[in-house]
Amino acid sequence: QNPDTLRWFESCYEQGWTVPSWPKEFGGAELSSTQAKVLQQEMAMARAPTPLSGMGVTMIGPTLLEHGTDDQKSRHLRSIANGKVRWCQGYSEPNAGSDLASLQTRAVDQGDYYLINGSKIWTSGANFADWIFCLVRTNTEVPKHDGISFVLFSMDDPGVSVKPIVLIAGNSPFCQCFFDDVKVPKTDLIGEENRGWSVAKRLLQHERSMISGMGSLGGGGRSNSLAESALSFYGKTGSRIADANGRETVSRINMDRQAFSLTQRRAIEENTSGSTPTFATSMFKYYATELDTRRMEALIGMRGSAGIGWQGDVFDDNALNDTRSWLFGKAGTIAGGSSEVQLNIIAKRVLGLPD
Repeated sequence: QNPDTLRWFESCYEQGWTVPSWPKEFGGAELSSTQAKVLQQEMAMARAPTPLSGMGVTMIGPTLLEHGTDDQKSRHLRSIANGKVRWCQGYSEPNAGSDLASLQTRAVDQGDYYLINGSKIWTSGANFADWIFCLVRTNTEVPKHDGISFVLFSMDDPGVSVKPIVLIAGNSPFCQCFFDDVKVPKTDLIGEENRGWSVAKRLLQHERSMISGMGSLGGGGRSNSLAESALSFYGKTGSRIADANGRETVSRINMDRQAFSLTQRRAIEENTSGSTPTFATSMFKYYATELDTRRMEALIGMRGSAGIGWQGDVFDDNALNDTRSWLFGKAGTIAGGSSEVQLNIIAKRVLGLPD
């Protein structure tokens, strides 16, 4: 690692800034959600790297704070805050994607532990992760939502194997995981047996919050980089982008990003329970990924024929990176629940529309 980056991380950890809204006993700084947002925005303005990101700090950590036992919190939260343990998510399966509750990975009760068999797919970062939080079926005799449990286990446990998945954009963080007679102690069952669906839904809210940027920067400085790219491609007239269509595209995306960021801030400030995300996370997740798709498509369009670049001997690295980022960006509209799923949630739980 870069020595400067390492020193920055260590300084942030000492201040509790890797997980600023967490309790101090688990490595946090006990900042309010608004204070944590301001801290992260100031870091972005200073072009300082985010101290920690990933599923530990954004997903399983907040879930453990809400649903974990004292023992589970003491064993897992500090190692998340200090970055020593990396996590991955075992949700989707080959035959259970948007209909997640139809998952079939089995956990058979063996007294003080479960014996787990099955497979998970699209598991981001599984080939580098130390631990996994995983949905398993503990009861097949009840409605599908009622027989699910939420467990944690080490990726080094006997019976765990990982196969990377290569996408059209090239190498990807996605993997398929296989579990063959994996023993999981019941001390790592989160919540109650057969009631893991409520924990899973809560974690999905945290995930959607993370994807939308509600938990961090709400899009960071992406519109600025888009404007800089437009100036580079089109040139400028005075201080303006020379191309009228380019100006309009950048302006619209910039205005929408600013409106989105302000809406997120208002939602946080209006939330009387502090940093707890609500079903608004579905709206934010949907809009953030669609906005990012527009941004990437605009960038591809600015490049003209170079925007379809694929081969390194024909196009330069910048063009290739933009094209591959655009392709990989499609995953954002699926991860954490597809855009179509988010629209259904918004219709039913936000707008109150009938089925």
